[in-house]
Amino acid sequence: MTSSSTGLQLEGSGRESPPQLSGDAAARVWEAVDRSTASATKAAYRSDWARFERWCHEQGQAWLPAHPLTVAAYVTEAAGQQRPPGLGESGFAARWRYSPATLARWVSSINQFHTAAGLDAPGRAEVVRRALAGIRRARATPPARRAPLLLDDVKTLLETLRPAFHQWPAGVIARRDAALLLLGFATAARRSELVGLGVGDVAVHRVDGLHITVRRSKTDQEAKGTVKAVPYGRDPATCPPCAYTRWRQLLDTAAGLDPAEQRRPVMAALFQQAGDPGVDGHVCRVDLPAPLNPAAPLFPTVHKAGAVGVRAMSGQAVNEVLVRRAAAAGYPTAQIARLGGHSLRSGFVTEAFRRGADAHAIMRQTGHRNPAILETYAREHAPLVGNAVTRLGL
Repeated sequence: MTSSSTGLQLEGSGRESPPQLSGDAAARVWEAVDRSTASATKAAYRSDWARFERWCHEQGQAWLPAHPLTVAAYVTEAAGQQRPPGLGESGFAARWRYSPATLARWVSSINQFHTAAGLDAPGRAEVVRRALAGIRRARATPPARRAPLLLDDVKTLLETLRPAFHQWPAGVIARRDAALLLLGFATAARRSELVGLGVGDVAVHRVDGLHITVRRSKTDQEAKGTVKAVPYGRDPATCPPCAYTRWRQLLDTAAGLDPAEQRRPVMAALFQQAGDPGVDGHVCRVDLPAPLNPAAPLFPTVHKAGAVGVRAMSGQAVNEVLVRRAAAAGYPTAQIARLGGHSLRSGFVTEAFRRGADAHAIMRQTGHRNPAILETYAREHAPLVGNAVTRLGL
């Protein structure tokens, strides 16, 4: 019997022979096993395993089953590899090719292939655990955390977008990016959660604002789902339901049309927003029709010519939006380098702490399960909140 996800043969694993199943029954088993792991994780496992196989072949070592000492030698050799210095860097500064986190992931991949074959996981042996611990200790460095985007930052980025709102074709991308910024900040969503939203996942609530269903997340791989509420804002410029409404109007106009057919109607809808008397006021109470395709991505790719795509943005594209908009707003290069998709989520937590919200209230929106994780945000980005140093009378 062969695993469809790993290609490993289960026979000869040292355990009793597997039962004889029909082809359909075996296929159903492996389909269920295959769905237990995210596709991106499976791709990483396969890539890591292929690298380990090549290394073992070069070293004349067995890779299935692999001896714990073989795995320990594999990661310690990789840990010593350095990459040449980049442009402008000192040739004396060590730039390690692989981080401790990468090496730990390699070991996890090796373990996964062994357990899938019914074998003991060599990476769980004490020698491998201690080797990884020694590498982490020797290479201990502060974690590279994303800088938070606070509410004032979001306002600044939105202000740079405003001139493009009624320009063709830049206005289409600007409307999408404005909705992305405000919904990403207000929901404290991970970038994967943002790009995973469908148009049908957002419902307008008469009192609450928006109810956004996040169907799957990093901590909800079984897709139980959760609903995040986004209230109506006081300021039209930062009202998430307003930004959502204007973006939905463009999405609805483009829905079902080929890219070549979108130009005229989408341009008309964009310019109609410019002539709307509510352009400087709230539009979030406008009734929106049911989406033509509820499964269509809420944040799709948009071509520079203004055509709305059918595929969702990637997580990396969210990073690029923040970097591009921050650069347009004149942010320093060093600060831009620390921005990423997580900056919106980090910014929500930091802003909430600074405005007096407690950990429980913040966790209601972020979905964190452990308040100790939030303490990291408070300590690094809101260090004076709840700090006794403010009571010393200095």
